[in-house]
Amino acid sequence: MKLFEYQPVLLSTLKNYDRKTLPSDIMSGVIVGIVALPLAIAFAIASGVSPEKGIITAIIAGFIISVFGGSKVQIGGPTGAFIVIVYGIIEQYGLSGLMVATAMAGCFLILLGVLKLGTIIKYIPYPIVVGFTSGIALTIFSTQVKDLLGLNIAKLPSDFIEKWIVYFQSFNTISLWNAAVGILSILIIVYSPRLTKKVPGSLVAIIFMTLLVWTLNHFFGIEGITVIGDRFSINGSVSTVAMPELNWDSLKQLVSPAVTIALLGAIESLLSATVADGMIGEHHDSNSELIGQGIANIVVPLFGGIPATGAIARTMTNINNGGRSPIAGVIHAIVLLLIFFVLMPLAQYIPMACLAGVLVVVSYNMSGWRTFKALLKSPKSDVAILIITFLLTVIFDLTVAIEIGLIIACLFFMKRVSESVDVRIIQDEIDPTDGTDLPSEKENLVIPPQTEVYEINGPYFFGAGNRFDDLISRMRQQPKVRIIRMRRVPFVDCTGIHNLAILCERSKKEGIQIVLSGVQTDVKVVLEKAGIAEIIGTDNICNHINAALQRAKELVGE
Repeated sequence: MKLFEYQPVLLSTLKNYDRKTLPSDIMSGVIVGIVALPLAIAFAIASGVSPEKGIITAIIAGFIISVFGGSKVQIGGPTGAFIVIVYGIIEQYGLSGLMVATAMAGCFLILLGVLKLGTIIKYIPYPIVVGFTSGIALTIFSTQVKDLLGLNIAKLPSDFIEKWIVYFQSFNTISLWNAAVGILSILIIVYSPRLTKKVPGSLVAIIFMTLLVWTLNHFFGIEGITVIGDRFSINGSVSTVAMPELNWDSLKQLVSPAVTIALLGAIESLLSATVADGMIGEHHDSNSELIGQGIANIVVPLFGGIPATGAIARTMTNINNGGRSPIAGVIHAIVLLLIFFVLMPLAQYIPMACLAGVLVVVSYNMSGWRTFKALLKSPKSDVAILIITFLLTVIFDLTVAIEIGLIIACLFFMKRVSESVDVRIIQDEIDPTDGTDLPSEKENLVIPPQTEVYEINGPYFFGAGNRFDDLISRMRQQPKVRIIRMRRVPFVDCTGIHNLAILCERSKKEGIQIVLSGVQTDVKVVLEKAGIAEIIGTDNICNHINAALQRAKELVGE
């Protein structure tokens, strides 16, 4: 894809923009901005950064993704999927490492879009997506138990198993007030949609619980309920961050997490855009969307933000409230910016247990346990990929899970494809009605004596050659001619060529002539370039089975 061919969907939208849709875009943008506020704060804190960095990310990334992306209704910002990977990068490489990894991921995303690889991302096996999504959900939940129950833990281990060991050892330190705030927050989020669906339950919970905790503190003297201000100093201004010193060693270390951020962002954003297409009857541009995501992730860290991608929940909220153009996403960013400057100091009074409740609900919705349960009834190979990816995500980290999950999926795919290739031997006569090369033939074609006819159905590559060799080795008598029908071989790879060349050379030494029949044009060109014609002779590459049988008669007679 040449860079000048890239065109954000906003440009094409504005050319035919209907002013009648502007009020609905504005209304949707305002609602989505309000919905994004508590999530941005919660995701930032869970990722190990201060609350304002989550809002800054939602503002800048939300604006850039809407302006430069390839979907009309995509809403960008920080998401729960990044919590695990961001927290791990900060612990290992610090905030400067996160900044570099995010910017590198942005470059990778732009490269994917420029190379037109947006559609390929969609073909990542579904069990891998479900496995690491469910694993992330469980990991997010495990990080929130401390704040949800107000446990007295000085330093929480990053390892999943060690974390739960510490939890079980610390359950006797539960703070009843913090636990009550967390559980009540969850109940409000779950049941408030029964009263109104316009205002998100997470926002209702945060406002109500903040007012309640403030009242309990100032009028009833109840202390011990942890709020954001107890852990973070709230900064209500946007400031640029100095670029860290870059060296080759640090860049090499950050390549793997950067690739994980890019891959995870690409999958989540394109999945969100695809779901949105089905709801609005449109088609997004995958490559433009990746370029927009890449630009956002290059710019965001310059202002202290964290990785961003398309957010499914906020995108669905945008659609459900009438948003039909990128203008709604721009309005959402402007609303967040106004809230940031006006109300950010008030965020210090939000209870940590309430935010933990918000993330517990997010992790539950993200887990997709029903889908996970349904996939357990799939073929064993898919179940294996699902379970392995899930366990690797939980026990190790997302980078390892995606890498090993993809490797295992590729191995299973190769195994399935190789098994789908049918190699068989035809004896005595050939039925002309069985898709013969010459449909005008009415009588069975007789195979000459001392001749064997083999047929390959499917691509001739890894695995197929070995199966062909096994079939030949089981034949007790050695013929003078072996005809290999390749009419249903759409392509041949280097492994297939290598195996075929070895077979031809070995047969030649044994005094057996190989004759190829019905070779398709593209395959024939590849075989000729590989020197197969020189080994068996051009006369022994026939266009159809009749010519191959006639050639066999001549060779047997000789």
